[in-house]
Amino acid sequence: MEQLLKEYLSVLRLEKNLSRNTILSYKNDIQNLLRFAADNNVTDENEIDYKLLNKFYSMIYEMGITGSTAARYLSSHRGFFAYLLRSSYIQKDPTDKIVSPKRAKKLPAVLSFNEIEKMLEAPDTSSVLGLRDKAIMEIMYSSGLRVSEAINLTLSDLHFNEEIIRVLGKGSKERIIPIGSSAVFWVDKYLVSARPKLEKKMKSKSILFLNIRGTRLSRMGLWKIIDRYATEAEISHEVHPHTFRHSFATHLLEGGADLRSVQEMLGHADISTTQIYTHIDRDYIKQVYREFHPRGK
Repeated sequence: MEQLLKEYLSVLRLEKNLSRNTILSYKNDIQNLLRFAADNNVTDENEIDYKLLNKFYSMIYEMGITGSTAARYLSSHRGFFAYLLRSSYIQKDPTDKIVSPKRAKKLPAVLSFNEIEKMLEAPDTSSVLGLRDKAIMEIMYSSGLRVSEAINLTLSDLHFNEEIIRVLGKGSKERIIPIGSSAVFWVDKYLVSARPKLEKKMKSKSILFLNIRGTRLSRMGLWKIIDRYATEAEISHEVHPHTFRHSFATHLLEGGADLRSVQEMLGHADISTTQIYTHIDRDYIKQVYREFHPRGK
């Protein structure tokens, strides 16, 4: 079976053009199964059946493997056995009846409104970079932008007279998002007092948020900005750029916004993705119930 694995990995490398790390991951996942099969006196590929696979997955769950890791294992195994079936090495795919493990949905990290305020107040707005940092955090919290959406904003995406911005999201899908007055104020201030000092001819083009070299901020650059102000604001838990998006969605829902509107603003194709933000505390839910239900008072 090791020889069949080598053959399969060669196919992945030559025909699928997968990266070295991806192929190594496939190899480790499949080798672990083959070793388990050998430990159970199974040395022929046709003897690997549903029962053996089920036993393997039960074992890795007992070892504390997460749902996402188990799902990756199954994906690797399915690819391998699909190849063996296509190549007539086996007569039946043993992964057919295996149910895909559910990937646990982790609740996103969210900042309280007080923590958001502390971070937004942290930059020194008398400096060029401080003013830029203030503006970018304001617009991210105001409109719930993804990291890529924030760093790719252009001057023509701003429609402040209408209090909206145009965003190019995943899959190049365009959406229009409202923007709050505080974000408008600070982005305008950045455009007047800071961006001209960062701008470099032939480099800056129409990019909104520029780095010290006059070019587009990188993902890592934005991460460092957020990390710096989280430290300065003395926020103990982990904060990253996406935390602003999570906080935007959660605070809207806590304020009474409906799920469909938040879905539209976030640019989620499926409302189930938006539903992860409905982890509103029970006290708030009780308060809403008492306020709006006819017999809740």
